[in-house]
Amino acid sequence: MTSDTPGTPSTLLQRFDRTFHVWTYGVGHSQLLLRARKNHAEEYRLDLRFVAVDSMQLVRRYECLELHSVDDDTFARVFEASGVPPRWRDSRLVVRLQSRTGTGYVQCARVTVDRHPDDEGVPAVPDVVRSLSPSGLRARREPDALRPEAAPVTQRVRVDPSRRGTDRS
Repeated sequence: MTSDTPGTPSTLLQRFDRTFHVWTYGVGHSQLLLRARKNHAEEYRLDLRFVAVDSMQLVRRYECLELHSVDDDTFARVFEASGVPPRWRDSRLVVRLQSRTGTGYVQCARVTVDRHPDDEGVPAVPDVVRSLSPSGLRARREPDALRPEAAPVTQRVRVDPSRRGTDRS
């Protein structure tokens, strides 16, 4: 267990020796993206994607970012303050963000870490490095709750650009 303040226990889920910036937030799909760009020392860009974001408290950048779980009391306080209906409680998680440059939290349905060889574009199939969902965090509570085998299984379909907007039946 680790904690940044007395009386606030947490479990370290993942540590990144990278600087992440708040990159985008899409209101329509409630997706938050924190990005660590490539540099002379890093071969890959990392995207930390929060899906179905209900509430958040952020700073603009995180140096040496750590992701922590929160205890049940903190989870309940964030959940109450967000106004999310109680029936969604089991489908949400709260991740505490901690770094040398500030702290914050995100209440959401899922967190994924994608690795990209380029610095701007998005490859056809993302290289999912880690994935975290409420069942993986709330049931396990161990430091390895962010694990590659927890990555969501998705199927990618290539669409011929000349067929966009046409009936595919």
